[in-house]
Formats: sequence, C-alpha cells, structure tokens
Amino acid sequence: MRTRFEERTRSGSEDRGAPGFRSLLAARPHLALTAVGLAVEAVPLARVAVSHGTPTWVYSAAAIHTRYRAMSVALAETGLDARIHYALKANDSLAVVTQLARQGAGADVVSDGERRIARQAGIAPRDIVFSGVGKTEAELRAALADGVGQINVESAEELAMLSAIARGMGVTAKVALRINPDVDAGTHAKITTGLAENKFGIPSTDALALYSHAAALPGIVPVGLAMHIGSQITSLAPFRSAYSLLAALAREVRSAGLPIALLDIGGGLGIPYAGEEVPSASAYAAMVKETLGALGLRLVVEPGRWIVGPAGVLLARVVLQKQGEHRRFVILDAAMNDLIRPSLYDAWHGILPVTPARWRAPLSPADVVGPVCETGDTFASARPLPDLGPGELVAILDAGAYGAVMSSTYNARPLAAAVMVSGTADAVIRPRQSFEAMRAGEVLPPWLGPLLPPPER
Repeated sequence: MRTRFEERTRSGSEDRGAPGFRSLLAARPHLALTAVGLAVEAVPLARVAVSHGTPTWVYSAAAIHTRYRAMSVALAETGLDARIHYALKANDSLAVVTQLARQGAGADVVSDGERRIARQAGIAPRDIVFSGVGKTEAELRAALADGVGQINVESAEELAMLSAIARGMGVTAKVALRINPDVDAGTHAKITTGLAENKFGIPSTDALALYSHAAALPGIVPVGLAMHIGSQITSLAPFRSAYSLLAALAREVRSAGLPIALLDIGGGLGIPYAGEEVPSASAYAAMVKETLGALGLRLVVEPGRWIVGPAGVLLARVVLQKQGEHRRFVILDAAMNDLIRPSLYDAWHGILPVTPARWRAPLSPADVVGPVCETGDTFASARPLPDLGPGELVAILDAGAYGAVMSSTYNARPLAAAVMVSGTADAVIRPRQSFEAMRAGEVLPPWLGPLLPPPER
C-alpha cells in the first residue's frame, strides 16, 4: 500500500506537501547549514565532494550512536529483558556494523555473507540471529558450524532440512519459528511481510503443532517464536495487533508444556522521510511492554532503518539543468543504480542544496533525475527547488538505510564511494569502485578466443 504522500509525489503533480529546507534541517540534528554550506556534523559536504568526488554516501557516526542509544535506553527504561540485534540488510557497511557492535548490538542476518560481516565486525556467534525465507543448505551448515545463537525457521520444510543437517553434523540448532500473523502493516506492498499472501513465515494456525513437532526432532531445540511484519511502519497499531497474537501463541506453547525462552519481535519501525508523524522509540517500547511484558520472556528486537536511515546522505553533483516543454529537469551524477528506493518503492527523500545561497533563492517545480537510461531513474517529481546549474551539489537525505546496500553497477556505473564522518573528521570506508575493479573476473568463453586489443581510431 502506498502512503497518500507517496501517491501524490509520484503522480507528477506539484510536490506542495513537501517540507521546506529549514524544516528538513531542523529534524536532523547531525546536519547543519554553515557559512560554507551544508555539513554533516562539522564536515562541510563541499569538502567531501572535493576530497572524494561524487556521488558519495556520507554517514554520521554521531547520528548512528545517538539513535542506537535512544532505542536501547527506551527498552531498558521499561524493565524489559530486551536485546537489540541490528538488521544488517539496512546497511552492511563494515564500519557501520562495527560501530554498532561496539555499542553492544547483536546482529540479525539473512545470508551467509551478512553473517560473515557481523563476525568481522566483532559480533559473537551467540549474538547472531539468522533469518530469511530461503536459507541454503550451505548457509545453514556454515551457521551451525559457527555456533549462531538462533535460527529463525520459516516453514515445516526448512525445519526438516535443518534437523537433517544438524543431526548429520552432530550439533543442535536453537530455533525460533517465524509466525506470519496475517496483519497489514500499512506500508508499501513490496516491503510488507506479515500478510498471508506474503512468502514469509508459518501460518499462526500451524504454530503450536509445528512447535511441538520441532521439540521432538533430532538436532533441534525450539527456543521461541519470531515475527516480522514489514518495514517503514509509521503506526503502532499493526505492531500491537501482531504482538498480541504473538503473546497468545506464546501462552499456548506454555500451556502445552513446551519450553519457550524468547520472542523475536523483528523490526520495521519507520522514520519520518517527509516529516510524517512516526512513533518514538519510547512509545514503541511502551507498546512492547504493554503487549508482551507480562510474559516474562527474553525479547529480541531487530531495528535497521530506524537506526541508520537518517544518519546517511547521498551527496551528488548537478550535471546539467534541462528545460523541457512542460518540466524542468535537474540531472544529477547519482542515479537509480546508486539509490533505487524512489524507483522501486515510490519512496520520498528530502533533497537539500549544499550551497547556502540556494537556500534563499526562488523555488519552482523540478524533476530531479539521474543519467541512467530509464524513465524510472527519478529521485523527485515536481519538487520545489531553486535554480541548480552544472556543478551545484545536493544532498539526498535519509539515505543511510537501503541505499548503498541495494546499489548496483547498472549502465556500467561503478559503485559510489562511502565516507563516515565523526565531528570534524571524515574517512573513506569504501573507496570509489574503479572500472577495472567493476569488470574484474570476467573472461571470454574458449570459442571466442583471446580478448583482442581495442581497434585503432
């Protein structure tokens, strides 16, 4: 389901509902407008562009620290026995994951690659939850060999496969059954995961029987129930409905005399991309206590976007401004291969000019687009913006989650650089990919013979 705001901004009508530059800035304390332009913490983005080029991902270490702590404190103040496991799918940068690991986060991973990143970042195997609807035999073997603390099983078929693997390896898998509550999270259709029509989880009506079956399987120890209903959820109502069902199922498991130690309640709490009202960490934690606190079970919470989304911007440079017959186009050197969310999810991202003078200039509607050969390569439609000539810099906001991690080399465009900022310091955490690195490993089949030198001009 698209929000009304997303429907309006993608319809081609003027983006009159967009918050102004000052409003966007005020809601993001890690950003500042200085005499030399927009800055992340105390690092001017113009300096980043000179030092590292564009497009470049820029992450605020302070924002990541602050948001993780806010969620951690909110949960602790309720008295809940709750542990945060950061969802690497939001942003798997080694620097980001390492910072969170050193703040005490565990990890929620959905592939062997993410598990390996979590381990590189210093997260102990016991603090890793392995989720995902299509774990391969090789991935499960690697997870069991590493001793991951919890595997979230999504089907009876996966449970049987895991039992056979664990038995063959002579180990025991600690398992939580992921339940599909058939709850509409009220978010975009492509990121809702808790409806019966979605591929995720076990129907709630099958939960007790499968849990009992798991308890009898060799190589399996059921430790709890898991649930994740979607991403970018901006109301507590869907969580409340899902968690209430989860609590009822936990009571059924207990009444059947089966052991249960924890509830994995997933993530999905949204952020205010366009100034929407979203629940605070404290409001979310209070709702968790209200629905699940009486059970006395350990809780696993898996935020991703909420922690890292606001902490990142995509810094881009204007290639040129083009006046069409009916529309003004601002063409950036960033594209949908860098940030695909607007194309894929109709997502709205704030866009701020970096130069202070542009904040005082007259505004008119502009379509902000990239150079990729797709009409869908669009960051904003009819967005009120000043005149932005070649070489101007802009920052695309709230790009810390599902940005770099979803980027590609479509149109043979190398991956952008990534920089982390802390106070007045900035450091490259992923160098800009070279053309040679992008194409490394490609070979011709034998029947084409050796690669010939390029023809002369």
